[in-house]
Amino acid sequence: MTSIFTFFSPQYLKRLVRYLLIGVSSFIVLLILIDQAISFYVRQHIYTDVNELPYRPYGVVLGTSKYFDKNTLNLFYHNRLLAAYEVFATRKIDYLLLSGDNRTSQYNEPRSMFKDLRKMGIPQEFMYMDFAGFRTLDSVIRAEQVFKAHSFTIITQKFHCERALFIAKYYDIDAICFVAEYPHGHYFVRFREFFARILAILDLLMEKEPHFLGTPEPLPPPASVPIAELELSNHLI
Repeated sequence: MTSIFTFFSPQYLKRLVRYLLIGVSSFIVLLILIDQAISFYVRQHIYTDVNELPYRPYGVVLGTSKYFDKNTLNLFYHNRLLAAYEVFATRKIDYLLLSGDNRTSQYNEPRSMFKDLRKMGIPQEFMYMDFAGFRTLDSVIRAEQVFKAHSFTIITQKFHCERALFIAKYYDIDAICFVAEYPHGHYFVRFREFFARILAILDLLMEKEPHFLGTPEPLPPPASVPIAELELSNHLI
C-alpha cells in the first residue's frame, strides 16, 4: 500500500506540478484558439467605417450599464450610443431596437439608452425597446423571433460584435455589425470575453433558449418617408 508520504515526496510533487502546468497551458491555448476562430469566422460581417456599412432596416444596440462604480460613466455604453446615432443619422438603418437587461425598476438598460438617444436627437418613433435582452443570446434571437427583424445591424464593441454574430450565424439569422469604439484600457473586459465565448458555445450546443420569447411584437416595416435631419447633442447624461 502506498503510504501518505509517497504523495508528498519531491518526485511526486514535481510530477503533479508538471501535469498542472500542462493542463493550465492546454486550457489557455484552447481559449485562444476558440477566441481567434470565432473572430475569423465572422470577420466579413463586421464594419468599422459607416460609409462602407450596408443598409439594413433595423439596428440592434446591445445594452450595458450606463455607469461604472461611483457613478463613473461607462464608456462602453457611451460609445455604443454614439455608434448607434452615427448609423441612424447616415440612413444605414431605419429603426433602432434597444436591447438590454431590465432586472429591477432601478436598473433598466433599454430605458437609459432610449432617454439618452432622445437627448441626442433621435425621434422616439424610430426607437423600440427589448426589456428581456438579459444576455447576448437573448438579444440576438429575440430580435429575429419576437421583433421580426429578419435583417439587422448589431451595434456594440468589436469583441462583443464577434460573439453576437457567431450566435446569429449559428441560428441562420441575417446580421452584420457596426463597431463602436473600444475605450482605452479596460483590458479585463477583453480578457473576460475569452470565457464568455466558451459559455456561448456551450449554450449553443445545449440549445439554450432565451429566458423569454412570448408573443411576437413585429417592428414597423422599413421606413418609406425621409428621416428628418438630426443634430447631435454633446450631453448624454
